[in-house]
Amino acid sequence: MKDTVEPLSGLDLLRKPFPANQISKLPKPTKKQTDDLKEAMNRRDFSLGIRCKECGQWHHKDVVHLDYVGHAALTDRLLDCDPNWNWEPLAFNERGAPLTDDNGGMWIRLTVCGVTRLGYGHADGKRGGDAVKEVIGDALRNAAMRFGAALDLWHKGDLHADEEPEQSAAHTVSPDQFVKLRDKCEEAGVDPAKVCQQASAPSLEQFPADKFEAAMKRLQLTIDQKKPADDPLDGDTIPHQGDDT
Repeated sequence: MKDTVEPLSGLDLLRKPFPANQISKLPKPTKKQTDDLKEAMNRRDFSLGIRCKECGQWHHKDVVHLDYVGHAALTDRLLDCDPNWNWEPLAFNERGAPLTDDNGGMWIRLTVCGVTRLGYGHADGKRGGDAVKEVIGDALRNAAMRFGAALDLWHKGDLHADEEPEQSAAHTVSPDQFVKLRDKCEEAGVDPAKVCQQASAPSLEQFPADKFEAAMKRLQLTIDQKKPADDPLDGDTIPHQGDDT
């Protein structure tokens, strides 16, 4: 008699990897790419932009993409895990609406199978009704990750591989860390290839996770060293010259 495998259910099902057809592509342009594209389009020059075949959006031709699970796919998985799942804002304002912080972000409680965990979402600069929906979707993805949903996409490695100690250190940066490292290189005016060379990494996408913090500190030091010395007369304050009377 063949052994039967019990199907996953409940919180165990939430940790099951998402199939390829439920994984979307999110473009992550640098600030320079966004500014360059805007400037080019103001000149009616569309050569820097493309209608992307991966994500369907119009963006800079050199933009990198990150894998992510969208709101619909996540909601479908939550319903499979627990038809009675629910979320609620962590706090409400005086009008009874969900409370957002100074960044436009919102903390939520996500409850699945009787277990509640926190999550945070923000609209990344968007405004209006679409921004509200973006905040909710982002918060749900963030909270669901605390249950293990799509954790493999954030980690970019095999969390459970039986590796030798020297191999375990080779885990690469998460998508979020990659974006931060890439943007910090741009801010510091440092060639990413040089940063990768210092860490013996083939690319920023494959940058060792255990060297991420040190690289960020070096780049921030470079940024700080480039800042001009504080001007004692900078600002609106006028030095006191004595009484006029």
